[in-house]
Amino acid sequence: MAAAMKKTAAEVVNVTFEDQQKINKLARNTSRITELKEEIGVKKKQLQNLGDAYKDIMLVDDDCLTIPYQIGDVFISHSQEETQEMLEEAKKNLQEEIDPLEARVESIQGALADLKVQFYAKFGNNINLEADDS
Repeated sequence: MAAAMKKTAAEVVNVTFEDQQKINKLARNTSRITELKEEIGVKKKQLQNLGDAYKDIMLVDDDCLTIPYQIGDVFISHSQEETQEMLEEAKKNLQEEIDPLEARVESIQGALADLKVQFYAKFGNNINLEADDS
């Protein structure tokens, strides 16, 4: 009896063209969030590496030592102080790249939440919009 009621409830709800457009938008935004999160992860790893390099350079006792710093495919030797300044600048620039990406993810997540509310209001339990984390 319960299966029959579920089947009739599923048949009553029709997917309109507007619904399909919203479903497509949801899929695009979900994909975009995944891409952005991966990009943020890569940049945060780079930021962590820069921080580790900065800490390692601070541990060096010899102030006269020149430290190679990679720019593109070339290594350029700088003093410890200059290298630390360059690392700080690189960390600052990288953080300035990460911040708008994180803001974009939050914006898209807000739009997705609105779409999910609309879908659950229309389709109820006949739709599953939660991602599998397996």
